[in-house]
Amino acid sequence: MNAQLARVETARWRWHAARNVLAVRLDNLGDLLMTTPALAAVRCSLPKARLTLLTSPSGAVLAPHLPVVDDVIAFEAPWVRSPHPGSASETAMLGQAEARMIDRLAEGAFDAAIVFTVCTQSALPAALLCRMAGIPLRLAHSRENPYGLLSDWVVDTEVVGDGMRHEVERQLALVAAVGLHPQDERLRFSYAAGDAWRLRDRLSAAGLDPYKPYFVVHAGATASSRRYPAEQFGRAAEQIVQQSGCTAIFTGDAGERALIEQARAVMTQPSLSLAGELQLGELAALIAGAEVLVSNNTGPVHIAAAVATPVVDLYALTNPQHTPWKVSSRVLNHPVPCRNCLKSECPLGHHDCLEKVDPQAIVRASMELMGTGPAVPLHSAAMSSVLRQRPTERSMLAQATP
Repeated sequence: MNAQLARVETARWRWHAARNVLAVRLDNLGDLLMTTPALAAVRCSLPKARLTLLTSPSGAVLAPHLPVVDDVIAFEAPWVRSPHPGSASETAMLGQAEARMIDRLAEGAFDAAIVFTVCTQSALPAALLCRMAGIPLRLAHSRENPYGLLSDWVVDTEVVGDGMRHEVERQLALVAAVGLHPQDERLRFSYAAGDAWRLRDRLSAAGLDPYKPYFVVHAGATASSRRYPAEQFGRAAEQIVQQSGCTAIFTGDAGERALIEQARAVMTQPSLSLAGELQLGELAALIAGAEVLVSNNTGPVHIAAAVATPVVDLYALTNPQHTPWKVSSRVLNHPVPCRNCLKSECPLGHHDCLEKVDPQAIVRASMELMGTGPAVPLHSAAMSSVLRQRPTERSMLAQATP
């Protein structure tokens, strides 16, 4: 056995002995969802270990929906872009939040930490945090030599551009470097039976027949560069209703109500807006029951992938590596020379990669995908029938049956 192979085997042995593991993913909900196959690899390969997730406040809302994780710690890291300018992490005394987090991690007595990042981020601030907390094993991608900040360094050679690997593949490759592998590579998201029942009651109260098929439209996104025009969402939804007979249900947070009303204003067919009304588990149940999700490339797309609902993804050409993962999908955009800009706002101001997508293309893609997914209905008889065929949902069925 040569020296390099011996080092690899030693590293794998040390990692397989870990019993208290910290996973660090400080980005938003969608990024965290794309990390769940790698988290599942930790859980599968280290079944006796406790797995704690250190994530952003927006990522922490996933805590009740990640069965592969034992505990979640929220931390607004100053080296990661914050959606809340002027937040506590920015206005507190310099280093105070980091010092508190180091103390908390030290109290946790972790014996291993995995730092997950996109290729444009540095893992080294989080690695330093973990080192100062006394965590002996520290794994991450890094372009520069981390020296003592990482015990296990995976050299980052990723180049942003067409052909780069998917974000899920990047994180799976990271944990595979120390011998951690999942049983399967699907995204993970769990919602409770109560979420589905509350959603059904909510739709019934709004006058929607739970027996009638529907599709979901998500017109918002945190970055303006990733938003397809609201009126064009409405034009596409109008024709999908006419051609399919399905009901259009719009989703978003409370701040996106005006955007959704712009979309609905161009429609003559009835539709329903649930903007600002759904808990995350209810949103997942809604998406799971949909014939198709029509959405900008944002968190609900990755929830759809996790629950196997087909997706029509209005995919801005800002980042190439975040397309729907292992789910029936159509990815729509218009080719532009400024692709892969990585910008949250269109630097040229034209938004051509999205605005030049014809609503008819959305209609065609939606009609092609309808009927290809599981579409868990929201009425009890059909729900029971479907869930009996979906082993991962049997616990939901047991809780849901009156």
